[in-house]
Amino acid sequence: MVKIRVAISEQRDASYDILIGRGLLADLPALVKAACPANGYAVITDSHVAKLYGEKLVARCHDAKLHVELFAFPAGEWNKTRETWAALSDRMLARHFGRDSAVIALGGGVAGDVAGFVAATYLRGIPYVQIPTTLLAMIDSSIGGKAGVDVPAGKNLLGAFHQPRLVVADLDVLGSLAAPQLAAGMAEAVKHGVIADRQYFDALEQEHGAVAAREAGALERVVRRSVEIKAAVVAADEREAGRRAILNFGHTVGHAIEATAKFATLHGEAVAIGMAYEARLAEALGIAEPGTADRVQRLLERYNLPLELPASATEDALVAAMQLDKKAREGTVRFALPQAIGRMFADGTNWTVAAPEDVVRDVLRGAARRPSITS
Repeated sequence: MVKIRVAISEQRDASYDILIGRGLLADLPALVKAACPANGYAVITDSHVAKLYGEKLVARCHDAKLHVELFAFPAGEWNKTRETWAALSDRMLARHFGRDSAVIALGGGVAGDVAGFVAATYLRGIPYVQIPTTLLAMIDSSIGGKAGVDVPAGKNLLGAFHQPRLVVADLDVLGSLAAPQLAAGMAEAVKHGVIADRQYFDALEQEHGAVAAREAGALERVVRRSVEIKAAVVAADEREAGRRAILNFGHTVGHAIEATAKFATLHGEAVAIGMAYEARLAEALGIAEPGTADRVQRLLERYNLPLELPASATEDALVAAMQLDKKAREGTVRFALPQAIGRMFADGTNWTVAAPEDVVRDVLRGAARRPSITS
């Protein structure tokens, strides 16, 4: 088992460990009890993961004499809503969960975000543990304490920062992932290479075949390095006041795609498309080294990720959605953009760039060029 510490610099009592290994779900009752002692645990998950892992987890906890109840909601990003948050909170209240309780977030990014938001707001905040069951959740969304829900105006516009007490990434669960879900997780891994580690990006280029074949060593290396990168960034900037903004590379366009497509596109797929276009934007603004966008696109394509905007994502709709992005200031859309593979642009302490709308529209109109995989 690998243990990575997220040492939150702004408040030491918010620091926590991320555990990476195989077979960790079998030890979960003991791990949760040690890191997050509570009188009772609400396991919040979606209807799909409840059948795969939720019922077995509850049974294990009961065997370990822990008071645990399962709270499932319908699977799908379109259920990451205020209504789901309210229904889960009401059900916990009806079951008399008190302030000495805790939440166990079990599932992918949607379940983790919803469960984290419930924990952040229930009785003004109770502790929680993240148990990610997708690659994307393991290497990205379960780390950093961002929790929230989507609203008609856009993605994650209501939420809170609420750090978990523990994150447990059991690599064995990746075997149940569908191929598109595995690819969606790799979009975040590619992002981590672009924003922070050129050597990691190089390794992802070399190991795409091994990752696609789900070779154990390759997946372990991806999870470990991505977790190290994400943990280091969020530990130094818990509330996104500075460098943490680099984690948003690809997400300004990506979130706009999700909103305009009514969440029919997987988050990782939307981020992949967003990175393809935002890398082009970085070159159009004279920020990125020539060839950066081609290299990003080439790697995304190797992992079978989409590069083109979906038909529902019209130029006007995307621009309107981006203007509601959390990074927007004074009506100007801001982007986190690379200078080169492994290095992001910064203007002093400002890690985002205001892009003129006409340049953004030009980039959106020009389909992301598809370089040959062999080029």
